[in-house]
Amino acid sequence: MAWRRNLALAAFGALIGLTATGVFPLWLGAWCVLASAVSFGLYGQDKRAAQRKQQRTPERTLQLLAFAGGWPGALLGQALFRHKHRKAPFQWVFWLCVLANVASIAVMLREFSR
Repeated sequence: MAWRRNLALAAFGALIGLTATGVFPLWLGAWCVLASAVSFGLYGQDKRAAQRKQQRTPERTLQLLAFAGGWPGALLGQALFRHKHRKAPFQWVFWLCVLANVASIAVMLREFSR
């Protein structure tokens, strides 16, 4: 679990650093932080719902938030709440969403810097 937490914290550090130095536009940095906060909160809420056998957050919602830039918060939520980290099919889709998000941002930044 420590590697997930450490990777999430490194991603947040990179996000802050890239935004502070102007590599990321402010709106993009703010969006990623907001999406991460929502993702983190939903992982905690879904863990509680699972423990109480209540209505759950759809996996599609969690994956969509990861794809939309909230994957650092999702990763931190997986580590701190010990939630969704063992479910292999979920993890495959999650890491594909992370890869797609990082690639999309890289292409977008490349186009903006021209």
